[in-house]
Amino acid sequence: MCRLFIGAEPQLWEPQTRSMRLDGVCTSVRLERFFWAILEEIGRRDGLTLSQLVARLSRECAEAGHDPANFASFLRVCCGRYQALQLMGEIPVTQNVSIGSLDSERILERERRRHAVALTPSRRQAEAASFSATS
Repeated sequence: MCRLFIGAEPQLWEPQTRSMRLDGVCTSVRLERFFWAILEEIGRRDGLTLSQLVARLSRECAEAGHDPANFASFLRVCCGRYQALQLMGEIPVTQNVSIGSLDSERILERERRRHAVALTPSRRQAEAASFSATS
C-alpha cells in the first residue's frame, strides 16, 4: 500500500518558501511544492495569481475571526478540502468553473449534513462493530 505514496516524485514534498505581501506586510510562507501547485490551480480558476489568492485567503481568514497563527497549516487544509470537495462532486473538476461562482453556503450546508450523518451514534456503533468483526 505505501508504495503508492513513497513512490511519488520526491520534489512533491520538497519545501519551498515563497515571499509575498499580505495586507501590506512582507512575509514568507513555507509549503511543500505539492501544495503550491494546488494553490496555483485554485487561483487560476478565479483569475488570481498565487500571491493574490494567498492574500485573499489571509484577509478573509482574519475577517472570519480565525487565528492566523499557523497560516501554512490553514493553506494545506484549503488544498485538501479543495481536492476532497472535487471528489464529492461539489467543485467541478473542469477548471473553467470559478470557485467564486459556486454557492458556498449550499456546499457547506451539504457538507455539514454529511458530517452529521457520519457522526450519529448508530453510525459509530455500526462502524465499531464492523471494525471488531474484522479484527
